Amino acid sequence: MVRNIGITVTPPRKSCEDDQCPFHGKLSIRGKLLTGFVASHKAKNMVVVERSYSRPVVKYKRYERSRSRVHAYAAECIDVKEGDEVKIAECRPLSKTVSFVVIEVNSGNDV
Repeated sequence: MVRNIGITVTPPRKSCEDDQCPFHGKLSIRGKLLTGFVASHKAKNMVVVERSYSRPVVKYKRYERSRSRVHAYAAECIDVKEGDEVKIAECRPLSKTVSFVVIEVNSGNDV
């Protein structure tokens, strides 16, 4: 049975027994919602999501490209691979650097 997380996203088709899964476990979602592309999926149950944006340089009246990387927890029931566009949501801190969890994957979009 899939739990309602309070955000309108497509739930995963697979099920899991993970306590830190927002759909099948007890992890609650709060705070920010971010989208980005998966830059790395080398660690177990963790992905690095890269977000690109442009920020102004006031002195030269131009914009420069910047990027930020956010670590997010990926539950077993969510299939994620590098290059996928994902939606991540803020949760309680799961480790020193992980405070986000993957809630939706839009595969097929390459960087």
